[in-house]
Amino acid sequence: MKLDNTVAAVVTGGASGLGAATARALAAKGVKVAIFDLQEEKGKAMAAEIGGVFCECNVTDDASVDAAFAKAREAHGQERILVNCAGTGNAIKTASRSKEDGSIKHFPLDAFNWIVQINLVGTFRCIAKSAAGMMTLEPQADGDRGAIVNTASVAAEDGQMGQAAYSASKGGVVGMTLPIARDLAGENIRVNTILPGIFDTPLLAGAPQNVRDALGASVLNPKRLGNPDEYANLAMCMIENGYFNGEDVRLDGGIRMTPR
Repeated sequence: MKLDNTVAAVVTGGASGLGAATARALAAKGVKVAIFDLQEEKGKAMAAEIGGVFCECNVTDDASVDAAFAKAREAHGQERILVNCAGTGNAIKTASRSKEDGSIKHFPLDAFNWIVQINLVGTFRCIAKSAAGMMTLEPQADGDRGAIVNTASVAAEDGQMGQAAYSASKGGVVGMTLPIARDLAGENIRVNTILPGIFDTPLLAGAPQNVRDALGASVLNPKRLGNPDEYANLAMCMIENGYFNGEDVRLDGGIRMTPR
């Protein structure tokens, strides 16, 4: 896919972390970028920095997503690129016994569903609505009509204790990548997914230095946290390389997560 100022993109979760890095990389190529996020202050600042537009968006809410796409398309025209970085996590065991009093409790089902609604259903909601819009575009000279990049996690393959909901949600993103690529193949819309390892994002920014150091040391090589720009680099490759399709790719320095 050729990237220039005739191309529009939507980046969900684009106000910070992996999404912000990808938004910057797209804008550096001249792409008109819409930031979908719930963080209004950060989102507006990012949009101002890259010359894009901020669209407040809750990916679990149909009306919110529709309104965000409408605002983005009014400002930039129909997007040809969608990068899904919106997501969250929690850490709760399936069932556990209290060390204090021996009482037993299980994972609250509403907490499980909440993670799945954001990470899995929210991702699919944005894919479906964006793909339908992309189908109204004429293909580029190379045949590409659109490109979609999703964010899963290495937890999709080797989730740790307490990550049942998170791993299920991210495993779902991996699992639906190929079927969606097949669904959209006849329309020349490509779909790929990145499985990041441990990245230096706002989620980890507040962690004590010794915790950050230990996490970095657990990576096979190089022994450090991933840089969001490295995620953006792979996302850009997936977007620009017209033969990249239907793939899920780990970006993790070779790490394999331990049980805890």
